[in-house]
Formats: sequence, structure tokens, C-alpha cells
Amino acid sequence: MGLLDGKVAIVTGGGRGLGRAHCLALAEAGAAVVVNDLGAGLHGEQAGESPADEVVAEITKLGGRAVANGSSVADWQATEALVTDTVAEFGRLDIVVNNAGILRDRMIFSMSEAEFDAVIAVHLKGTFGLTRHACAYWREASKRGEQVAGRIINTTSGTGLFGQVGQSNYGAAKAGIANLTTIAAMEMRRYGVTVNAISPIAATRMTADMLQGGTSSENGFDPLDPANASGVVVYLASDEAGWLTGQVLRVDGNTVNRMQTWSITSTHRARTGGAVTAEELVEGLPQLYGAAPAGRPSGRL
Repeated sequence: MGLLDGKVAIVTGGGRGLGRAHCLALAEAGAAVVVNDLGAGLHGEQAGESPADEVVAEITKLGGRAVANGSSVADWQATEALVTDTVAEFGRLDIVVNNAGILRDRMIFSMSEAEFDAVIAVHLKGTFGLTRHACAYWREASKRGEQVAGRIINTTSGTGLFGQVGQSNYGAAKAGIANLTTIAAMEMRRYGVTVNAISPIAATRMTADMLQGGTSSENGFDPLDPANASGVVVYLASDEAGWLTGQVLRVDGNTVNRMQTWSITSTHRARTGGAVTAEELVEGLPQLYGAAPAGRPSGRL
């Protein structure tokens, strides 16, 4: 018996890297998998490849159930059809893993509108589109009195959480996904749906320039293997994880880290009881950051 026996999952960007690893792990745990992959290159260009078909072949060879889907997650109607077609094929939908992505890295002063829009469309709009249509399906099922245990697992990144030079489009999208996760979790809890996100550190096409492959330990473990995050995905997709929602988990090798949202770390209150003035912040704000000792403003940070 697997954790996901009888479940049905959609994985976007499922043809390579993290997505492929997630598809195989979900199938091994017992889920039927819709492998969505446009077959595009790293920058979203048409590559004339069918990686989704290859993953489906791997799954079926191992005795699992899977079908390929080649639609673009940036297409609103296509993501709606993806949900409809999945239910028509397998009779239900239980799990959505939003993983598809592209890169158009460039310094902010050189980035074009098209480069910004393309990355936002795939990462942020694509995650929202499929999430929205899946949530509508589960809400209607709940209103009919059906027992719903929907699971959404989104993909954010270190760039979205901490920032990275040259990735203003990608970072903005990934930060948006983290907050979308929080809000969707709030809205869908009443309908039996959990929404969480992972931030995996892995060697993939998208990280090739930043990560130069894993350094395997004596037991052969590769800390940058994309499959390291897939156990977390399977868990979050299971009934056992029904208590956890609205969270971001950063997966680093064999470590799972709980991330925390913005929090207040220090405070400056107006001396007069009214609004804070710019003049008092000349001294007050450096104190807030520890940039200057009290009473001795540095005039700069």
C-alpha cells in the first residue's frame, strides 16, 4: 500500500529535473499522474522535444498509470482544460504540483518587457491558473457534499525568498508564489484543500550556472539530486499532511527547513504621539538597524 493509492496528480513541468523526479515519486507512492510539459527550452523557446512522453513511458513500464499533456500553463483556457481532462481520464483530481518554469535572466536595467512578462506568465500566472481551476473543481465537489482532500504543492525558490542579482523577473514571480500559497491556503481550508510550497536546492537546467553538481558522500548521496525534494512532495500530497497548510519548506539535501514569513524585528515610535517625521528618522532609523549608536546619527546606512 502506498501513501497515495487511488489518488490522481497533475505535475506541471513534469518532463525534466524536479518535475520528472516528482512524477516518478508520486507514481511509486500509488498515484496516477498527468505529466504536463510543453517540451520547451530553458528560456521557453520551442525545442521540438516530448519529455512528458518519456516520463509516462518510465511510469507505465514500472506498472504505474500516467498520461502526457503538452499544454502551456501560461494559457488560462489550457489550465482549465487540464483539470477537466484529468477528471475525464481518471475520474477525479486530488493533487496539483505547480513546478513549470523558465528563465530570462538579465540585470534590471537591461531587462525587456517581454523578458519580464514571459517569466511572470509561466511561473506566477501558470501557478495561479492551475491552482484557480483546481480549487474551483474542489469547491464544487465540497458543495455537493463530497469528501475533499485536495493538495496543492507550489514551487518557490531561494531567489523568491532571499533575492538574487540578475533575476528580478524570476524572483518577483517566486515571491508571488510564496504569498499566493499563503492566501490560497486561507481561502481553501474550509473546503478540505491544503496549499503548501517547497523551495528545493537542486542541480537542474535552471540552476546549472549557479550549482556545479553535487558532492556525493561515502554512501553515494548527492545533496543536489532533484529527487531529494520529491519525498516532501509525496508527503504533502498525502492524507497524512492534512494538518499542514500555508507553509513553505526549503529542502536542502537531506534537510527540510521550515521557513517563516515577514516578522517585526525592531520598532521606532514617534516621539510626539503623532505621525513619524522625516527629521526624527535621521536619528531613529539608523538605530532601528543598529547602524549608529543612540544619540549619534551617522547620517547614512
